[in-house]
Amino acid sequence: MDDTNNLGRRRFIKASVLAGIAIPSLPAAAQGQTVSGPQKVMPPNAEAAAVEHGTFTRDAGEPHLIHNPGSDFMVDLLKATGTRYVAAMAGATFRGLHESIVNYGGNKSPELIVCVHEEISAAIAHGYAKVANEPMACLVHSTVGLLHASMAIYNAWCDRAPMMVIAGNGLDATKRRPGVEWVHTAQDLGAFVREYVKYDDTPISLQHYAESFMRAHELSMTPPYEPVMIVADSELQEEAVAAGAQLNIPARAPVYPPTASPSAMDRTADILLAADFPLIVADRAARSQSGVDLIVELAELLNAPVIDRAGRFNMPTTHYLCQTGLQGTLLRQADAILALELTDLWGTINTVPDIVERPSRRVARPDAKVIHITASYGYVRSVVQDAQRYFAADVAVDADAEASLPSLIASVRRKLSTQKSEAIAAKKAKLEASYADMRASDAAAATIGWDASPISTARLSMEIWDQIKDLDWGLVSNHAFISSWPQRLWDFTKYHQYIGGEGGYGVGYGAPAAVGAALAHRDAGRIAVAIQCDGDLMMLPGTLWTAAHHRVPLLMVMHNNRSWHQETMHLKRMAGRRDRDPHSWPIGTTMTNPEIDFAKIAQGMGVHAEGPISKPEHLKGALARALSVVRSGRPALIDTITQVR
Repeated sequence: MDDTNNLGRRRFIKASVLAGIAIPSLPAAAQGQTVSGPQKVMPPNAEAAAVEHGTFTRDAGEPHLIHNPGSDFMVDLLKATGTRYVAAMAGATFRGLHESIVNYGGNKSPELIVCVHEEISAAIAHGYAKVANEPMACLVHSTVGLLHASMAIYNAWCDRAPMMVIAGNGLDATKRRPGVEWVHTAQDLGAFVREYVKYDDTPISLQHYAESFMRAHELSMTPPYEPVMIVADSELQEEAVAAGAQLNIPARAPVYPPTASPSAMDRTADILLAADFPLIVADRAARSQSGVDLIVELAELLNAPVIDRAGRFNMPTTHYLCQTGLQGTLLRQADAILALELTDLWGTINTVPDIVERPSRRVARPDAKVIHITASYGYVRSVVQDAQRYFAADVAVDADAEASLPSLIASVRRKLSTQKSEAIAAKKAKLEASYADMRASDAAAATIGWDASPISTARLSMEIWDQIKDLDWGLVSNHAFISSWPQRLWDFTKYHQYIGGEGGYGVGYGAPAAVGAALAHRDAGRIAVAIQCDGDLMMLPGTLWTAAHHRVPLLMVMHNNRSWHQETMHLKRMAGRRDRDPHSWPIGTTMTNPEIDFAKIAQGMGVHAEGPISKPEHLKGALARALSVVRSGRPALIDTITQVR
């Protein structure tokens, strides 16, 4: 250790005494005495000195040395499930597992992703899963760590995303040291999140842990995907595996998702073929590129337009049947609606305006037949109301949509007559024309305020698109907060190019989920892009440090409107409804005085950054420079001052 750069233990004690630090408790007899010279400090013993200088070793024969800790076996389980990453902010209750990951496991598959907040850890795992299509693990420190992570776990629950949460805990009261270990322990840690995880368990032996861990992984990856939690007791982690213990890692095999019965698919096919204007509405229907291809195949078979609710990527925006922008017209026209894994079926068929009475009205055609295929029928919680309002579909199918589509397609093909096939084909020209009109209308709308400052969100979206369109890219942020301009203007053709949104609309999801998704894109050799909301980043700005520390290539472009704009609209509505001051809305809904400099925040975290940029003509050069940094394997942020949405 270089003493010129490090303040060692002895130097610290000596300097403290010389400076008069920590001596307010001198006995009365010593009050007022003058220190005549430097005080003598007892040198550390040999063991303490060795620890200080990094040369300490133990005798391998010492009885307290643990050669085969239980946490090594826990790492074996992570490796057996193919877990590539574990996100964590260091915590004492999982110190054994932490050490095993980096030393026994070599910090590779899984690699520890270092975070500065547990919510970041969980949200990174959330974003990663939606690109990699496999769960990532996050470690949380007992009560306080789990409480910090709970918002992100809730988002993942609502978003039907798999995640392995491993929570440290110290269940045996006789082994806890006095003080903090008691308040950082729970008798039933799973109770903190049980209403929004699919499964949790508190194993009391290593074999119990192994079987519960495999069950949790299996359940997390069985549609509907959800987060799961396993408690890793600190004693199980830190105690040696008993001599002669017969531990084994259970064999595992993928669970086939639930599929619809042939009779249900036959009835669905009959309704769709009897309809003059069938419509497909998809939300989290596709789980892979195969799911996208199946939706396209069915849509073409029926010449049925598709409304993509964008919980995941379901339909290429370049396809003439992708007519999301015409949702209102299509719902009024359709006489048969096939809903695939909708989060809110009732809210698709009906609407409730934000007025005092909250009246509801149906926006879909009154006589339309509605079929809903979703695995969520079989998995609903009561406390958490993410199931939305009840809607009685004409055909309700408890099955995974992607897994059921081949059977439905086969049934439609089998029942499709020549006459019906010709009638379906005759609709193509009109559908192509309506698609072209929709795209042209969106392009024209995007030109409004094109040269304005602050920058319009349409201009921002198109400047980004111009930089990435010839690359292998993925958008890892929710486009809803910028008027869905990317969905309306970009060419989305592949499943990995969009991952949906927060699920639970919990603020703070955006940046860490983008980093997690970018981590998966990095492994696949793709460029990740996030259009990041300002208020959302301020919830968890430490995410930027993790991105820099692990060299996660991510192009983050700020949607910095210096406000919580949704709440701005709410406040204006409340003032108008109550006939009060309509100009008071900036109080509590804006981030001004002082304005936040996101470029400086990012630079302080080690991220390349430029801005703030408020003139659109300055975007091209800044984006090109940032993209060059990202392509070199590092994150970059551009702080752009934008219009509200």
